[in-house]
Amino acid sequence: MRQRKHVAGSFTQQQATSVNHLALFLPCPKAAIVGNDEWRSGMTDLILTTFDWVPEMPRGYVRDIRVRWALEEAGLPYRVNSVPFRTRDAEHFAHQPFGQVPWLTDGDISIFESGAILLHLGSRSNALMPTDPRGRSEVMEWLFAALNSVEMASLPWSLFVFSGDTTETPGREHLNAFLKARLGHMEPILAERQWLAGPFSVADIAMADVLRLVDRFDGLATHPACRDYVARATARPSFVKARADQMTHFAAAD
Repeated sequence: MRQRKHVAGSFTQQQATSVNHLALFLPCPKAAIVGNDEWRSGMTDLILTTFDWVPEMPRGYVRDIRVRWALEEAGLPYRVNSVPFRTRDAEHFAHQPFGQVPWLTDGDISIFESGAILLHLGSRSNALMPTDPRGRSEVMEWLFAALNSVEMASLPWSLFVFSGDTTETPGREHLNAFLKARLGHMEPILAERQWLAGPFSVADIAMADVLRLVDRFDGLATHPACRDYVARATARPSFVKARADQMTHFAAAD
């Protein structure tokens, strides 16, 4: 595995189908909390694992960007490991049962799924999640809302748009209506607050990244509050660096 060191901050084959390309963008919640002063202060070695290379279309959107963003936001030192994009061996599946990326290694803990990793890092840094019970619960509910309520609607819609299929079918109309309804609920919420749960948090990393993919396909054109929220989030230096690092990482293998 190649490694690149950072100080803070599912695809199949190169010729995979459009659907498989966009399927790189996927998440789930699971976090291990260790009541250990060394762990909580960031003394253990954090290793982010992602693909060594991906085609150009998903670059800037592969989900290791959520983890990079959180690590940069919290100022946690980390290293990046690479695993082959074109082949998935037994060790890959041992860390990520679906053969995707990313996963995070924190000492002897290995965590897959971007939502689970965000929760784990939130437990390590007050910059990502508050310590008081009410604040933590608000961040967690919005993190889950991003991955379950909003992305459930946005990802199928994005798959259809990316595929270039413009056929008007009842199923397609249902997906359009589903996404429109979810964005309709988010619009008034984001119109009256800067961030979802008080200060910027892992909830905003997840939600902004989910909405960012919709915005890529011009799906926020009639939802200015959602669009402005994405613009605010992605203007943060931590995101700018995370995206630049991801683009550089994949381009280096061209």
